[in-house]
Amino acid sequence: MSGHSKWATTKHKKAATDAKRGKSFTKIGKEITVAARLGGGDPNGNPRLRTAIAKAKSVSLPSENIKRAIQRGTGELPGVTYEEITYEGYGPGGVAVIAESMTDNRNRTVSEIRNIFSKAGGNMGEAGCVSWMFHKKGYLVVNQARIDEDKLMTLALDAGAEDMLPEDDNFVITTAPNDFEKVKTALENAGVPTEVAELTMIPQTTVKLDGKEAQQMLRLIETLEDNDDIQNVYANFDIPEEILNAV
Repeated sequence: MSGHSKWATTKHKKAATDAKRGKSFTKIGKEITVAARLGGGDPNGNPRLRTAIAKAKSVSLPSENIKRAIQRGTGELPGVTYEEITYEGYGPGGVAVIAESMTDNRNRTVSEIRNIFSKAGGNMGEAGCVSWMFHKKGYLVVNQARIDEDKLMTLALDAGAEDMLPEDDNFVITTAPNDFEKVKTALENAGVPTEVAELTMIPQTTVKLDGKEAQQMLRLIETLEDNDDIQNVYANFDIPEEILNAV
């Protein structure tokens, strides 16, 4: 879990000043469209859409873009139909990797993803080859300067969180998927800001990497995330802090 949370926190800090924000807007727009298509355009009755809209607002996606993405999902506006496909494989050092995609052309996407794995010294595997190593969890990160540890723990556990652990300058809260919204709402109502708040895949075990393999692994992750069709990437690496910070 520690490898995942360090990478997730580093990634979200980078996102605030990422020059590729336009690409981030496109990916969040896809998520909003698919969420609206599957669960309707009312965020009050659609937790997936509500989470996607919150993510959109956190990166300052314009309200008009959010509205259009919802309308494409509900059919009020014409739009592309995206298919959700999850790819699994192994990176350098045998690290397990999961890449979640939304694509309008599965043949193009699978070819591109296989090529990315190969160039990074990894290989794409069959469906299910690594997903058993991960648990889906709600995942929230709170800066330790924001709130007293005991107060936050009481707040989180009372709302249904499974666990809370200190990590570096943060507190990391994990929940069952069904309890994520309740815990997130409890923090919001208490005025506690989060650095990260998302449903994610947390590995049960991690693979330690250093040196060249660590750098290759991070390049693989970054290349996957740069792909237009990839929405989320998860991996079970454990990489030293100094290498993560240099990304």
